[in-house]
Amino acid sequence: MEPVVPRVTVVVATRDRRASLLRSLAHLDVPGGPPVVVVDNASADGTAAAVRTAHPGVEVLELPVNTGAVARTHGVRRARAPYVAFADDDSWWEPGALEAAADLLDAHPRVAVVVGRVRMAADGSEDRVTRKHRAAALGRSPGSPGPDVLSFPAFAAVVRREAHLAVGGFSPLLFFGGEEHLLALDLAAAGWQLVFADELLAWHDPAGPDRPSAQRWALQTRNDVLVDWLRRPLSVALAATARLATRAVRDPAARGALAGLLRRLPAALRQRRPVPAEVARRFATAQRPLARSTS
Repeated sequence: MEPVVPRVTVVVATRDRRASLLRSLAHLDVPGGPPVVVVDNASADGTAAAVRTAHPGVEVLELPVNTGAVARTHGVRRARAPYVAFADDDSWWEPGALEAAADLLDAHPRVAVVVGRVRMAADGSEDRVTRKHRAAALGRSPGSPGPDVLSFPAFAAVVRREAHLAVGGFSPLLFFGGEEHLLALDLAAAGWQLVFADELLAWHDPAGPDRPSAQRWALQTRNDVLVDWLRRPLSVALAATARLATRAVRDPAARGALAGLLRRLPAALRQRRPVPAEVARRFATAQRPLARSTS
């Protein structure tokens, strides 16, 4: 009898967060659970050895250099299952969530990404992105299992492996920070659906500070504008660059973001492939802030 290939593989990318990763693996690497692949971005804290000791059933893929978010795509290539659930080294999935995600993907062959809701481990509260997805700003496509989305936190997403690899996965140009936006645009442009599924639950126990540092803000902002240059209308990219340049006059973090953008802009222009107008319009809608409740 041939061995049964699981429907879902969990891929965790990590770097120098051994303790947090081991806490997450205690939830992910469980009897009867899906296989787990840890992709180590050249950690210097003994992460790989610690995982092999504490979780011998987890596959560890050690990269010689830090590849940022591209590490997840290395894990997708290594996975044998048709679906891949991402987790971060400070997150995990609720028991049963991944089987439910696989059922949804089995039943809806045009869906490339199923995004679950996120609850914070500290107090059980739902995160802002979950509330935004539930508001269904993009509506719901006919026959879809949930509201349409065009953005998502990777650690709360289950992807169809073939779709992820067909569009190239995560971008080396972005490295890390907002990389999901580009992937979402590429999948939508290729005709795939991305949906929110309220019944799937991912837990998040952030290992970093509550508020992003100035450096993290600069990285995220740089990548947001790079995505504009890579896929959105030229008018959008020019306007975003002008706003960043204006802020850079008085803000050191903005100057760092602008410098990083300008270094990468030639490569972005070479890789520029504007998405269809309707995808661009829907992405702009998805990026609007969630209206505050007046009740």
